[in-house]
Amino acid sequence: MTDQFDYVVVGGGSAGAAVASRLSEDPDVTVCLLEAGPSDVGDRNILELNRWMALLESGYDWDYLIEPQENGNSFMRHARARVLGGCSSHNSCIAFWAPAEDLDEWESMGLTGWGAKDVFPLYKRLETNDGPGEHHGRSGPVTIRSVPPKDPCGVALLEACAQQGIPTTEFNSGTTVTHGANWFQINAREDGTRSSSSVSYLHPVLDRPNLEIRTNAWARKVTFDGTRATGVQYLDEDQIHTRSVSARREVVLSTGAIDTPKLLMLSGIGPAEHLREFGIDVLVDSPGVGSTLQDHPEGVISWDAKQPMVTDSTQWWEIGIFTQTEEGLDRPDLMFHYGSVPFDMHTVRQGYPTSENAFCLTPNVTRARSNGTVRLRSRDFRDKPAVDPKYFTHPHDMRVMTEGIKLARKIVEQPAMREWAGAELFPGPDVRTDDEIADYISRTHNTVYHPAASVPMGTEADKPLDARLRVKGVHGLRVADASAMPFLVTVNPNITTMAIGEKCSDMLKEDNA
Repeated sequence: MTDQFDYVVVGGGSAGAAVASRLSEDPDVTVCLLEAGPSDVGDRNILELNRWMALLESGYDWDYLIEPQENGNSFMRHARARVLGGCSSHNSCIAFWAPAEDLDEWESMGLTGWGAKDVFPLYKRLETNDGPGEHHGRSGPVTIRSVPPKDPCGVALLEACAQQGIPTTEFNSGTTVTHGANWFQINAREDGTRSSSSVSYLHPVLDRPNLEIRTNAWARKVTFDGTRATGVQYLDEDQIHTRSVSARREVVLSTGAIDTPKLLMLSGIGPAEHLREFGIDVLVDSPGVGSTLQDHPEGVISWDAKQPMVTDSTQWWEIGIFTQTEEGLDRPDLMFHYGSVPFDMHTVRQGYPTSENAFCLTPNVTRARSNGTVRLRSRDFRDKPAVDPKYFTHPHDMRVMTEGIKLARKIVEQPAMREWAGAELFPGPDVRTDDEIADYISRTHNTVYHPAASVPMGTEADKPLDARLRVKGVHGLRVADASAMPFLVTVNPNITTMAIGEKCSDMLKEDNA
């Protein structure tokens, strides 16, 4: 087994799998992909999309508890996947192109090459999409398809949205939906197999001789010669011995918005005072590492169903609703997921009633203004980091979510839902005022599991990455995952994270030609 390659990619997740696959298309380029978790090959628990909720808090989940929240739900935990394919092997596979306005704002921040004109072609390249329009890709590795309208409660909900003035609107049309609802598109195959980054990018090339995938290989730190990244130390799958793998050209970190800042800090790149607190030698004082964590916080409102809910589904969360809580926005500030399940994981402990035959709407804040942090607990790579999302520390976020609970009630009060909506289970009909709703939200909210922007690109000195995903202050080290986003996109970000992997592979080929 060789331990020297042209590129070492750490993290076989949504972006990392794309990077490794694209780089190894050149038979003269050798790539080593390190993944801390097991392989997903042949594992029905992972591959069958409709099982995804059972993966939460399972052995496939890093299951990061969050720090106590002053304004939010301290019981909440962040699910991060510990398996080949990363969170694309662990999530509900809701597939969105980011709004052009998000990407153009990235470019306006000085990030040349990240506007919609540059990123939309990457979406087209990566997808095989059944949606209408010449803008869609028809031959990419990731299968994206529209959810079939088989859930009768969901059909009624879309009719109720229209009665409330929220029209049924095509998603992923190339035009941003600021006020509309529809069945989602999902990255999944017709047989129910998730089209994760692993299934899409890695499974077809597992026998590629110049690509070596090492699973159960937990990265300890990046190694350096001076300020040049030379490779990675990792814990072998025997869980005893440390091994090293070296990169002749570059190292790419794709371990996600929680573990990438952690790995950088363990490697001496981060806020200097914080690193010295744990006796870590400071290679680069980079105060922006782990300092701007963003997320989509999510509330929930649920009703007992008068009729039997579906007993089978593509992934149980099949409809999205977008709208605005104030005039003049070019992007929605409020989104809902419709679930054909009760989703009571944070309400039962607070004493709210529940039902196994229920449905829910989950309002989330698409452009939350509360920023959190990722910090080390110790210098031991095995210790989980301290994740503090600082939910609802900006009043905008609670205002938007409170409006979401009120709008959800208006939708479900429409005539189309009369045959479906029974008693409101939580928060319950007695919770009416904004203060009462806010109190309920702060005790029971969840997350859409979209942490991002914790190692952001930017032209400012305190931003850890430049526009080519290079870590500032060192050479031969890049980041390709959701942590690199300058801010979290308005929609579910997984397809954009794959596109970041596509973009990174292009940059590596260009810069190492």
